Amino acid sequence: MKIEKTFTNQLNINYRAIIKILGAIIFIVGIAMIIPWVYAELTHNSFDAAAFRKSAPPSIIVGAFLMFHFKSTDAKFRTRDGYFVVALCWIVASFIGAFPYYFSTFTSSFVDAFFESASGFTTTGCTAVANGVLSNSLLLWKALSHWLGGMGILIFVLSILPALGVNGQFIARAEAPGIVFEKMAVRLSDSTRVLYTTYIALTVAEYIFLVVSPKVGWFDALVNSMGSISTGGLLVHPEGVSYYDSFYIEIVISIFCILASINFMLYNHIRSGHIRNVLKDVELRAFLIIIAGGIIISTLVLIQYSNESLYDAFRDSFFQIISMATTTGYVRSPYTIWPVTCQMILLMLMFIGGCGGSTSGSIKVIRIVVMLKLIVRGSYKRIHPRSVVPIRVGEQVIPAPVVSGISGFIMTYLAIFLASSIILGIQGLDMETTMGTALAMLSNTGAAFGVSTAAGCFAVYSPGLKLFLCLLMFIGRLEIFTMLVMFTRQFWGKSR
Repeated sequence: MKIEKTFTNQLNINYRAIIKILGAIIFIVGIAMIIPWVYAELTHNSFDAAAFRKSAPPSIIVGAFLMFHFKSTDAKFRTRDGYFVVALCWIVASFIGAFPYYFSTFTSSFVDAFFESASGFTTTGCTAVANGVLSNSLLLWKALSHWLGGMGILIFVLSILPALGVNGQFIARAEAPGIVFEKMAVRLSDSTRVLYTTYIALTVAEYIFLVVSPKVGWFDALVNSMGSISTGGLLVHPEGVSYYDSFYIEIVISIFCILASINFMLYNHIRSGHIRNVLKDVELRAFLIIIAGGIIISTLVLIQYSNESLYDAFRDSFFQIISMATTTGYVRSPYTIWPVTCQMILLMLMFIGGCGGSTSGSIKVIRIVVMLKLIVRGSYKRIHPRSVVPIRVGEQVIPAPVVSGISGFIMTYLAIFLASSIILGIQGLDMETTMGTALAMLSNTGAAFGVSTAAGCFAVYSPGLKLFLCLLMFIGRLEIFTMLVMFTRQFWGKSR
């Protein structure tokens, strides 16, 4: 105990607050397990029911104990504590969420179970089990983990932190997927409630639109709703969305994938009656233009080189382009055999991703917009070297430190992608599969290129590399620096 106090005092770690937050995460994950547990009991799936019986109660008990046993202190909650707890929470949530997969008949490898859980909470939506078909109760559990991870399980915890005696502002700064965490309300907890109210409303709306279709039952509608609103892209059937053979279902899922991939702050503008702010949003317009351009080009190329009719080419392009642009990773048609032009468009969309402040992953459209403006400014200053040209997004001038941070983010993203491809090359697979896997994990899309991983199954990799893929999923979900900063000497300095 003395050693522990000395260590924490030297580093100024508010370990009591961190343990309380971890307890809240474990408690919420355990509570969420009750839903698929009850479903397994009602459907008489004894194996899965036993798995959840072994997983849910201990998680709830341990989480509740950690939340209420450690009393709050007056110790300052620092920036380092925020980054540290964010990274830990995603790892702990994935660790706890792995037990239902491990205790069931789905897999006997805890590494595979952890991969399955990590792909759920990070909304990557892939698997590491060859020919592994999830039972309905486990499918429901993975859909729930998608849904919790989509908005960010910590965003939910932020709303209850004041009751735990913890200031959540530093956590929000480390967790928020965007350039700036814009508060919707005066209090941070109120902002998080507005976010989750919108999130729940979108989920319910999609469920209603899906369940009215005669081809989709209540269970499929529920799983698909949670999978697309979280941009996790969970497949209910091995055949993917093509199982339903319904353009209506594809349109509904596509539209809600887009709605989940735009900045959730815009919904607050709609709620406040400021529709003009939404229509003027540069990132939203750029995002929709990218999607429309991708659909048009892919449709024309498929007509030209794949001899598809206009209807089939548009239908294939419409769904697959939106799926990749939103990093959802749904699969409708065998895109790996599409013409190279179409595949390159899909690859580019995986790099770009959705909007900042949304449930989608990857670089984000707003960063791409700023980088393009930076390139234009660089060209202009070549001709007018003495000119002062600020970077503007709409009417807002982007400060130089923010522009510099965006440039650093994109360069770091590309560096990690290349370094990860080299590491994954140890497996000895072809370049397309190796680089496609690295991008699929880092962008949280889950859909890759190459014969071995095109179906979103990464069982071909060794246990060690599967854990590395989990790390890539966490890095992509946490906007890179939240994880990387912990490996720097400055982060562990006493004054942080």
